[in-house]
Amino acid sequence: MNKILSLVRRCVEDYDMIQPGDRVAVGVSGGKDSLVLLCALARLREFYPVPFTVEAVTLDLGAAGSGPGADFTGVGELCRELGVPYTVIPTEIRRVIFDLRQEKNPCSLCAKMRRGALHGVLLERGMRKIALGHHYDDAVETFFLSLIFEGRLSCFQPVTYLDRTGITQIRPLLYCGENLIRNTARRLALPVTDSACPADGNTKRQEIKELVYELNGRYPGLKARAFGAMQRLPLPAWGPAEHRRRPLPEEIGDSFSENCGNRPPPVL
Repeated sequence: MNKILSLVRRCVEDYDMIQPGDRVAVGVSGGKDSLVLLCALARLREFYPVPFTVEAVTLDLGAAGSGPGADFTGVGELCRELGVPYTVIPTEIRRVIFDLRQEKNPCSLCAKMRRGALHGVLLERGMRKIALGHHYDDAVETFFLSLIFEGRLSCFQPVTYLDRTGITQIRPLLYCGENLIRNTARRLALPVTDSACPADGNTKRQEIKELVYELNGRYPGLKARAFGAMQRLPLPAWGPAEHRRRPLPEEIGDSFSENCGNRPPPVL
């Protein structure tokens, strides 16, 4: 956990993600990424020089058809151990998408509905900042998704201000690779909840994940160079503050690839 905590702090500082008095909501899906992020921010608040608080929010997407919904009991117990307030918001997003609309390409609509529901909850509670669990591999894969399928050099931003709602999204895990996160979740025995999404593992993102894995094996360091390119171009809002030390992609890439071995990328 110490390596995760070090990389999270560095990312938070590089992009000025947290200001004094922030109430930071962590969007907890129950997956390994959001749970590791929750643990890291809960630890960081204990010694970070800028005071802030952490709360956890989960959207229960409900069940599609006759399938069961997710069980977040373990997540609730973890939040109690961390001393983090936890709220589960019930929705019918999965039923709407898969039963009523029967979407063939559900990811975009699902993301919009989840974002709208989550932001509505934050506004009701007077919160204006949410931490999302996107990590280094997500950023590189999103870059290639945009390039290959949209013909754009684009990616989500480390810090995104949404002027319609006044909510700021932050992504403190961007310096942490997926394998490091997975191994940390395993060592901490976090209560990871399996995805109940019917489209899980059958998406364009999974195709790109496998492609990037193959290319990185053929051209070692490709992921680190792509990540560094996003900072050096820079893509909008990707250049770290000039008065801070720029992260070297080769340097932090070593942390990203920890314990990668030769395993193919898992289906997410």
